Amino acid sequence: MKAILCSQYCEPDDLVFADVEDPVAGEGQVVIAIKSAALNFFDILMIQGKYQIKPPFPFSPAAEVAGVIESVGAGVTSLKVGDRVVASIGHNGARQKVAAVATSVIKIPDNLDFDRAAGVIVIYGTALHALEDRASPKPGETLAVLGAAGGTGLAACELGKLLGLKVIACASSDEKLEFAKQHGAELTLNYAKEDLKEGLKSLTGGKGVDIIFDPVGGKYAESALRAIAWEGRFLVIGFAAGDIPKMPLNLALLKGCDIRGVFWGAWVRQNHDKYRASITKLLNWAAEGKISAHVDRTFPLEKTAEAMKVLGGRQAMGKVILHP
Repeated sequence: MKAILCSQYCEPDDLVFADVEDPVAGEGQVVIAIKSAALNFFDILMIQGKYQIKPPFPFSPAAEVAGVIESVGAGVTSLKVGDRVVASIGHNGARQKVAAVATSVIKIPDNLDFDRAAGVIVIYGTALHALEDRASPKPGETLAVLGAAGGTGLAACELGKLLGLKVIACASSDEKLEFAKQHGAELTLNYAKEDLKEGLKSLTGGKGVDIIFDPVGGKYAESALRAIAWEGRFLVIGFAAGDIPKMPLNLALLKGCDIRGVFWGAWVRQNHDKYRASITKLLNWAAEGKISAHVDRTFPLEKTAEAMKVLGGRQAMGKVILHP
């Protein structure tokens, strides 16, 4: 079968399109014939050796896959050949087939296509965990989403609206903000044109923002924190800008606010049943049209480098999908 391989830490252009042996389903495993594999920003960090998880070489990027079960291993009774499924596998999705632990595999509704299904797990799973489990949301509170047109940001806009929050989309272009308004944002702020702190203060009538959702980091994080409301919650999602900000802790004191980490992957490992329930709920919401699971663009497997550069250049609005 064909696979995209990372054999040493590298840039997207250095990835290799190669032949590898087909996987075999071991005990408790299934083999998935992959129809769609979703990329995330952390895939770039992973091949560069900058991510906290470092798979052994050679490995393939792409943590999320959707496809059809081709074979089942001994002891697997919950799944069968032909089932349409998704799985979050950490890495190795950029290939035609993969063996996955059966307990990590979840069936998808018949009316949900593979592209949208593949893109649900990480971004919506992260956003739902952040908002439901970490943000302590109250209906009517304000939610500012940085990087609002990116995958996780867009998910936060949609889920924030579903949870009854007043969503403020923050992004670097009017085009991205208009897109975010189509996906749940009520208010918008272009931080390439307007001061983020002052803009958020103005949009909240001087009160400040109750919940800040930050998957970007970099120079905007501190400005956003300075615009937080009393007893607000700042959610640390990730660092797409590349730089990890160093926050002045006096701000947490003066604002009476919380800075809360959102490490979805670690939470999943410790809350497996709740994770499966949340992903099943999100897949059903996608099938029902309650969330868009929007796909920005798709690429054939051999064009993985181009797909990753779209992500790295922050050009994508929604998910970038590979077709093995």
